[in-house]
Amino acid sequence: MMNRKGVCYDVGRMMMGSDWRPKFEPRIIRRELEIIKNDLHCNTVRICGLDVKRLIDASEDALRQGLEVWFSPEMWDRTQEETLQYITNAAVEAEKLRLKWPGKIVFSLGSELTLFMQGFVEGDNVFQRMNSPTFWEIVKAGKHNGPLNDFLSRANDSVRRVFHGQVTYFSVPLETVEWGIFDFVGVDFYRDARILDSYGHLVEGYLAQKKPVMIGEFGCCTFQGADKLGGNGFMIVFGMMQDFLQDRKLPPIVSQMIQVAPRIDGHYVRDEDLQARELLDQLSVLGRVGVEGAFVFTFIAPTSLYNENPKFDFDMPSFSLVKSYPEPDTIEEITKQAQDRENSF
Repeated sequence: MMNRKGVCYDVGRMMMGSDWRPKFEPRIIRRELEIIKNDLHCNTVRICGLDVKRLIDASEDALRQGLEVWFSPEMWDRTQEETLQYITNAAVEAEKLRLKWPGKIVFSLGSELTLFMQGFVEGDNVFQRMNSPTFWEIVKAGKHNGPLNDFLSRANDSVRRVFHGQVTYFSVPLETVEWGIFDFVGVDFYRDARILDSYGHLVEGYLAQKKPVMIGEFGCCTFQGADKLGGNGFMIVFGMMQDFLQDRKLPPIVSQMIQVAPRIDGHYVRDEDLQARELLDQLSVLGRVGVEGAFVFTFIAPTSLYNENPKFDFDMPSFSLVKSYPEPDTIEEITKQAQDRENSF
């Protein structure tokens, strides 16, 4: 039985200039955190995003409601020095919360930095890095692990000078982290067809560190075949957009991924029951293995809007537990645009 049961709650991650939560309204934040606590029966929440004030405001609301907070500031695609300064500044603010709610806030000094920070692999953003000719060569040889651990050591020292609670890092399985400096082992670990039978065993490997293990992200998208793709499920959005991409070639890694799931008429089939079954099964596996806790990714994805027309249902390739609908005053316009596009095929 896991001690910590939670979800990821995004207050505005920023990728290549795109804000994943364009509107931040305290009233809505409060209501969504209430749902996380009372309807999903969570006792903890991982609050992620770039803007430190948003992180603080959402965390304070969650703490008032009795949730434990895993404070997760994330600045993507910047240099190591820029990232270190940002993390340290965020830790200063997180310490103010910790003093008000001692023992109720854990600080994450980053996640999947090999992919999301400059300096370990060539490329200005995550897609360029993963498609770099040297990416798999570097990863297979483990050349990224030394520089990664050097950065994590510096970041840990800097954070602990200003934040006096527990600290962790959320890794990705291709990283080998020196966990001795952290209070928790953290890993974002999605199950897919390649590791269906070995998922529990692979997670068990992290227990060898003799520290509590937290799964920082796991989940499943909402279409037939999403269980096979696991953490790569969002890639089908590129398949949905192939009609609009026309002659522009997709990166090889994307082209391979979007061929996996079944299609009807060139598009994907919504399956909410599959998402629910997959999450319950993975939670069962993680509970049997004996992890300290896990965060389902993710509660909501406000920029991945649901549409009754599957050709434009961008909630399908998101990991969101709840649907996001267009703003009331734009529903008619969006529907008209969708119909116009369909009629043009």
